[in-house]
Amino acid sequence: MILHILIIFFIISPFFPATGISHWFFRTADFVRTQSFFIQLILLVLLIWVEWKFSIFNWILAGGLMGSMIYQLVKILPYTFFFPRRKNETTSDACVSILAGNVLQTNSCYPDFLNEVKRFDPDLVLTMESNKDWEDCLSEIEKDYPFTVKVPLENFYGMHLYSKKELKNVEVKYQIEDDKPSIFFDFPIDGDSQIFFCCLHPAPPSPTENETSKERDAELMLTGKMIRKLEKPTVVCGDMNDVVWSRTTRLFKKMTGMVDPRVGRGFFSTYNANYFFLRFPLDHLFHTKDLYVGKMVRSKNFGSDHFAMYYEIHHKKNKPTPKNPKMNGDDKDEVEELIENGKDNQ
Repeated sequence: MILHILIIFFIISPFFPATGISHWFFRTADFVRTQSFFIQLILLVLLIWVEWKFSIFNWILAGGLMGSMIYQLVKILPYTFFFPRRKNETTSDACVSILAGNVLQTNSCYPDFLNEVKRFDPDLVLTMESNKDWEDCLSEIEKDYPFTVKVPLENFYGMHLYSKKELKNVEVKYQIEDDKPSIFFDFPIDGDSQIFFCCLHPAPPSPTENETSKERDAELMLTGKMIRKLEKPTVVCGDMNDVVWSRTTRLFKKMTGMVDPRVGRGFFSTYNANYFFLRFPLDHLFHTKDLYVGKMVRSKNFGSDHFAMYYEIHHKKNKPTPKNPKMNGDDKDEVEELIENGKDNQ
């Protein structure tokens, strides 16, 4: 029966990412956990309604479906309002705000994005998928944002950064793939204090991009290793093309000790802006524990397939940067394996 086949598939498929297979087909289940959870709920209701006289087989299906639903719920629950939110700790006056968004290279609704920049008036503006046309459009804001880093590309991986303050130690790196840039810099906040920013946009595992997640996973792990060598406030942000409950992102947070400000606040799903029923939280910001995100807002639709995200990042008073979390041997081995797999895939 078709209903039984669908139930069996949706019992098994949420566990595909746990196999460790990096092919996009197995990683897709991570992206659609919210959607597949509601499909599972519908299937459970249909099973009870259609098969009202339960056989042993139907009881097994119902039990398997509920077990799979609980597994998914455990993963997504921290990013709902039902989960306890981190308390707003005392902050200093030192604060930096950033508007980060994937603008979509083919999107020509330039005024709409410029209106979002004007509305939020952030200290930093980060764009991804920005090419030369977008660079020409964004030149309008340079009177307010005179300090810039421009990497215009026509491959949907261009990146631009605009700042009201002079940036320090700016580097554009191609960590894994030769045509996928990342931007690293120090932003001055208070006296001699600085926040180190890592702005990333790795390619996703998909039929039209990279066949596997190896390159994306490797870039995140390389960034994590670099952060572990630092002893200063750090922010990682951008379109990560991954969801926060994936094994790779959880390993990244484990190795760096960084905080996801969405915990207890909501999903803030940024993609796909055009379809409300098919949205995933792909654009992230993580920060060290000596920082705190106060205001966090998703932008209006400005013609892209992504929403942008606005964050206000505060530096905590008298809070030193925490030491690196300890990692066991298995975690260290997994990090190195992910990096080598990404490099070998080039």
